[in-house]
Amino acid sequence: MKSNIGNDAIIIDKVTHTYKTDTGLLPVIKNLNMTVPKNGFTAVVGPSGCGKSTLTKLISGLLKPDYGEVYLNGEKVIGPKSIVGMAFQNPVLLEWRSILKNVMLPLEIVPNDLSEVDKEDRAKSLLHLVGLEGFEEKKPSELSGGMRQRASLCRALVHNPEVLILDEPFGALDAFTREDLWQVMHKLRREEPFTGILITHDLRESIFLADEVVVLSGRPATNQYSLQIPKLKNPKLDNLFSPDSIEMLKNLRKQIEIAQVQQATN
Repeated sequence: MKSNIGNDAIIIDKVTHTYKTDTGLLPVIKNLNMTVPKNGFTAVVGPSGCGKSTLTKLISGLLKPDYGEVYLNGEKVIGPKSIVGMAFQNPVLLEWRSILKNVMLPLEIVPNDLSEVDKEDRAKSLLHLVGLEGFEEKKPSELSGGMRQRASLCRALVHNPEVLILDEPFGALDAFTREDLWQVMHKLRREEPFTGILITHDLRESIFLADEVVVLSGRPATNQYSLQIPKLKNPKLDNLFSPDSIEMLKNLRKQIEIAQVQQATN
């Protein structure tokens, strides 16, 4: 079913979702609206437990909203879609497969016309792009945490998804590795265009990677605040220390504090 409400790649239209628990109903998301333009990148932040990960499941089709609609590239989401790639905090690589075979896994699942040689070439090109050339035949346990996360990003992108969902993919990494992977993400956006949603607790990460940062309110989550991030041709980590970046971080921290207070009183 095609949507006529816009040409954005991702549209969240008045979405509400509630979980059934042993103690009753738990409202998680209420009347949430959000759009992400084609090849845009939006970071979503908010208090812990406010519904950010639930949002990713709604976008990917793993959950259906109680009310409202989700659209990807104009089509209503009614179940999991092959145009979506996902990466999580835990890379969940299969130890009995090489890094190359781990990256190729989606090509064994998502219908495609690639030959085995083409599939391998596609996976190798991504591994080269993220600095893992020469590690194709290693097992996951032979790689560092940052290297495994690079491989996870390659796996999420190998089938050329139109939408990439990142659920705190760098949250378990040390600060230096995390910042290195932020720069890898900018490289991937240039070389492998996609529409992105990033769930993160790291406000610095949100303004460095995203075009827009959306702050969710305390649970049940709805729109609280939106911040447009000025686009830089060649983003550098030093940009995070600029007066503009410091001011943006102050604004976001204030909004998070407001959301935390709201969630604590609900």
